[in-house]
Amino acid sequence: MTPVKIEIVQAGNPILRQRALPLTVEQIRSREIQKLIDTMRTCMHEAPGVGLAAPQVGLALQLAVIEDREEYHKDVSEALLQERERSPVPFHVIINPVLEEVGGEKAEFFEGCLSLSGFSALVPRARAVRVTCLDERGEPKVIDASGWYARILQHEVDHLNGALYIDRMRTRSFTTMENLAEFWKGKPVSAIKAELESQSG
Repeated sequence: MTPVKIEIVQAGNPILRQRALPLTVEQIRSREIQKLIDTMRTCMHEAPGVGLAAPQVGLALQLAVIEDREEYHKDVSEALLQERERSPVPFHVIINPVLEEVGGEKAEFFEGCLSLSGFSALVPRARAVRVTCLDERGEPKVIDASGWYARILQHEVDHLNGALYIDRMRTRSFTTMENLAEFWKGKPVSAIKAELESQSG
C-alpha cells in the first residue's frame, strides 16, 4: 500500500479525481498506516506545506496530515496574518472526515496546492467549519475551526473527495506564483477582485 518513495503527484493524475476509501480503526492502527502517517508528515515538511492528503501521494485513502508551523509565518506581515485569521496549528491527522460549514460567512484568499506546483488563485471558502473524523489512533474527534485553519481543512477534505481548488477558484485570478508576487503582493483581496472585475468588462 505504501509506495517505496513518496512523491507528490501533480494535477492530471487520475487519483486526484477519485473519492478516497475510508479506513477502519484496525487499519488506522496498523503498522503500515502509522508508517504512512510518519512518511506523509516528513513529505509535507520537506515540500513545505500546511497539509497533505493521501491521494496526493498516490493512495486513495481518506487520510490527511495537517500542520501550520509558526516558522511559516515569519515572512508574512502581521496585517496579512490578521486578515487571514492565521495562527499556528499543531500537527494532527484527519481520517474519514465529514465537513460541515458553520455560519454562512465566506472568506476569499489566494490559495495554492502542492499538486498544482507553481500556481495560485483566489478561492472562496467557508470562514468556519466543523469536521467530524477519526485521529491517528482511530479515536473519534470533532474539530471546530475558523479562518485559515478552516481553509486548510476544506482544502484537504476536498482532496479526499476528488476535488481541487481550481474547481472552486475565481478563474480570472489564476496565476503563477511569480506573477502573484509581482502584481498582487500586499494588495487587499477586495482591491484585487475589483481590478479583475474591471478588466473583464
